[in-house]
Parts: sequence; C-alpha cells; structure tokens
Amino acid sequence: MDDAVSVALWAVLVVLTGIGMLLAASLLGPRRSRPVKADPYECGVPLFQDARERVSVHFYLMSILFLLFDVEIVFLLPWAILCRELSIHGLVSIGAFVAVLGTGYVYIWKRRLLDWE
Repeated sequence: MDDAVSVALWAVLVVLTGIGMLLAASLLGPRRSRPVKADPYECGVPLFQDARERVSVHFYLMSILFLLFDVEIVFLLPWAILCRELSIHGLVSIGAFVAVLGTGYVYIWKRRLLDWE
C-alpha cells in the first residue's frame, strides 16, 4: 500500500509540475507577434527559395531504403542478447533473416539505387 501511495503522489507531482510550467510560460512569456516568427526557418539558416518546390524522387527512395534497412537491423539486437538461449533454431532463423536482408541489399546495389548523382 505504501508503494502505491508514493507512486500516486509522484504522478500528481509530475502533473502539477507540467501544469505549473505551462501556466508560468503563458503568464510570463512574451506576447508580441511579429511576421518574422511565422517565416519558415530550419537548421539556423533562413530559406533562400520557396519551401514548396519539388523534391527529387531519388531522395524519397533513399530515405525509404534507409528506414527499411535501419529498422531491420534493429531486429538483430534481441537476437544478439538471446543468441545462446535460442541455440540452433535461433541461428537458422537469424540466418534466413540476414539472407533475405542481404539479398535485398544486393538487389538495390545491382539496380544502382544507392548511387547519388
């Protein structure tokens, strides 16, 4: 019972802290609105051209491939942690996974999708 009370007290304290910070920011923060604040701004550099210009399809393809391989590599971490407990069955299944991943990598390499020109 004592643990439940301390967790509930901590949760109430966290919520009150968040509400207090929001109230303090709205009461003490600046209220002047300027047109400069509405301009798009990224990475510390003002835009030189319109933000709505067309982007190359190759950029999207590269980002999708990065996400695909990045997420698949993340699946190797649980296997690496449990590799001794999974024995030969785990080795065969991760071998099949890496084979499919490697086949996809060779395919996109042969199609020259990784060349940035």
